[in-house]
Amino acid sequence: MAWYIKWNGALLGKSKKFFMIDGEKFFAPETLNLEYFKDNGNQKSSPKGKINYYDIVVNGKVNKDAAWYYSEPTEEAIMAISSDFTNYVAFGKDVDISIYP
Repeated sequence: MAWYIKWNGALLGKSKKFFMIDGEKFFAPETLNLEYFKDNGNQKSSPKGKINYYDIVVNGKVNKDAAWYYSEPTEEAIMAISSDFTNYVAFGKDVDISIYP
C-alpha cells in the first residue's frame, strides 16, 4: 500500500515505506519533501522516547506542530515493532494522507 501526503496544495511526500505505531502511520524521511518541514524546537518525552516536532510551511502558510518524529526511540519501543523507526514522520492537523494507485 502506498500513500500521498498533502497539505495546502503541496505534495509533502509519496511513500510505501512506513510503520504503524499506536494507530499512526510514520513515514520514512527519505520519502518526504523535507523542504516543507521546519524543525521548530518543540520536544516532549514519551514512554517510546523523545519526540520532536515540525511545522509544515507551504506558500507562506504555517501548520504548527503538524508533523512529529521520534529522534531517540527507546530500545523497548524499537523491539516492540521489530524495526528502528528513528526519524520516521507522523502527521496530524489537517494533513491529508490518502492511498495512491
